[in-house]
Amino acid sequence: MNFNSIAIIGSGSFGTAIAKLLAPKVGEVLIIGREEDVAHGINTLHRNTRYLRDIVLPDNISAGTDLAAATAHPLVIFAVPTAATRACAEELAKAGLPASAVLLSCAKGIEKDTGDRMSQILSGALPSNPVAVLSGPNHAEELALGQPACAVIGCEDGSVADALQELFSLPQFRPYTSADLAGIELGGAIKNVYAIAAGIAHGLGLGDNAVAALVTRALAEMTRLGVALGGRIETFAGLSGVGDLLVTCFSEHSRNHRVGLALGRGKSLEEAIRDLGMVAEGVPNTLSIYEAAHRAGARTPIIDAVHSILYQSKPAAEALMELLSRDTRTEKD
Repeated sequence: MNFNSIAIIGSGSFGTAIAKLLAPKVGEVLIIGREEDVAHGINTLHRNTRYLRDIVLPDNISAGTDLAAATAHPLVIFAVPTAATRACAEELAKAGLPASAVLLSCAKGIEKDTGDRMSQILSGALPSNPVAVLSGPNHAEELALGQPACAVIGCEDGSVADALQELFSLPQFRPYTSADLAGIELGGAIKNVYAIAAGIAHGLGLGDNAVAALVTRALAEMTRLGVALGGRIETFAGLSGVGDLLVTCFSEHSRNHRVGLALGRGKSLEEAIRDLGMVAEGVPNTLSIYEAAHRAGARTPIIDAVHSILYQSKPAAEALMELLSRDTRTEKD
């Protein structure tokens, strides 16, 4: 399987970082976004003038706004917000994407109302195409700088997984493979909610002990919910589970953590989102994951607390302190 060229749908920070990461391994990388000015900046200045502005992009990276152009490439990477994945996939299907093209989703979330994971959306719109996912502790800012990172690539087709692993294998980037798409995607989605909770705890000044306890119990809750929704228990102890959970709960690069930090310091959700100026997947994900948890009958007190803060106007301090006053239980429960 030869990925001599790549199309990346999404001209945000992660799409840009992945383009820079893979540029040394392929002949051509095409970034497809919505903003003409961003495409113009990439083509003329070799910079994304809106995201990761200080990063110089290699000459073999170009950009455009025509989604149909992706049909000329053997690998199509989805680096758009979860809410945009279905529309992009359906548009690609109408454009006549060849059945041989591999689809790789990098989005971390599940769809509101349906509860569908991104791989399920891609397979539904493009049933003949191989589908894979990539997840892990991978902040775009660090990937773009060439700092070391690892990720897990999920695919049910072993030959596709091996080809993608070879493509992503670089001196500074180590990919692993797994056949557990559900677990990989669920870990990447659910941890966004806990990043908001950790940010709130930091913003409230609850201390390192409290945040460490919160993140530890979040891992137990994420595993419990993820298994109930179809993931394998061992996946949540890996890169897309505990690895992604740790980085997003403690890193200054985490958008979800920054939203939570603002909420903990007394800002409204609207103010926190406005100040961020980018998509924080944890905000819509909290609603979709809360709904999925209740459909599955899973016990998720931390997700419930974040949902009450974001969507029921409960004061952040009150919601988090209520977690401490619940009935006691054994740690394994």
